[in-house]
Amino acid sequence: MDRLTSMSVFVTAAEEGSLTAAARRHGLSASMGGKHIAAIEAELNVRLMQRSTRSLVLTEAGRAYYARCKRIIEEYEEARREAADAQESLHGPLRVAAPTTYGTMYLSDVMADFLERHPGVTLEVMLSDRYVDLLAEGVDIAIRVGRLRDSDFVARRLAPCRMVLYAARGLLERTGPLRTVADLRRMPRLAFSDAVSVADWTLVDPEGRSHLVDGPVRMASNNMQMLLAAALRGSGIAYGPSFVFGPHIAAGDLVALLPDHRTSDLAIHALYPTNRHLSLKLRSFVDHLAARLGPTPPWDAPALPSVLAPDRLPGQRGALP
Repeated sequence: MDRLTSMSVFVTAAEEGSLTAAARRHGLSASMGGKHIAAIEAELNVRLMQRSTRSLVLTEAGRAYYARCKRIIEEYEEARREAADAQESLHGPLRVAAPTTYGTMYLSDVMADFLERHPGVTLEVMLSDRYVDLLAEGVDIAIRVGRLRDSDFVARRLAPCRMVLYAARGLLERTGPLRTVADLRRMPRLAFSDAVSVADWTLVDPEGRSHLVDGPVRMASNNMQMLLAAALRGSGIAYGPSFVFGPHIAAGDLVALLPDHRTSDLAIHALYPTNRHLSLKLRSFVDHLAARLGPTPPWDAPALPSVLAPDRLPGQRGALP
């Protein structure tokens, strides 16, 4: 008998709880379905199922064999899909959701390149900082920054997301050095109002102790670009991802604070419903995102210059240009 068919009948019977239903699913008679199971048990010389007229229960050996067979069948189906996909060109629509600031700053060129490589594909891109329900809104893939809460979906890490605490040089000229967490707590803060990360505004000192920077909030916004504009004007200190603020630190407009303290490291993920039956179009798009964005994303390359030490303010000897 065909070994793969026998394993498929066995797996279906285990999942359906019925040998008759499994045989019907595979276009077989109940007796032929039973012969497939009997052939496996005879070959292995072990009982895989306890069967009666009303119930079917896997034995301990059957449970172990089921897990292996399930994996083999899934790999076989994936290999078939890949072979079929290799003969097809990419075509059709793809709905993508992404955060507004991140999408505007970094995804335009990435998506334009994908369209250029695959002229049969069309993209519908939704930029929004609200939570997007993939299934309810018919979204094929979502780009998420920070903590994930979609445990039922596949998440592929695309790039790191370093968090930075920073201030404008002009602000430091007015306030003087900020050497401690206590100094930061006295400063007005520019806060992202939709933060979902548990370690937001938390610093870890060289001894491993955590400190929450919880000073007064001068301005709160759900848009990082608005907070960036306020920070560049010296309206307060701010905390956010390096993909927003890193280029301005590299340019010398902003200064990273307390460089000997660690902030939380988040990540940027692609989120999609399942790995099984994943279309070539979607798989190619995810691979394209991963290749373009990580593991050293464009906003962190080249590496940011050394941050300004607390006692090296602009205009002093040794300050960064």
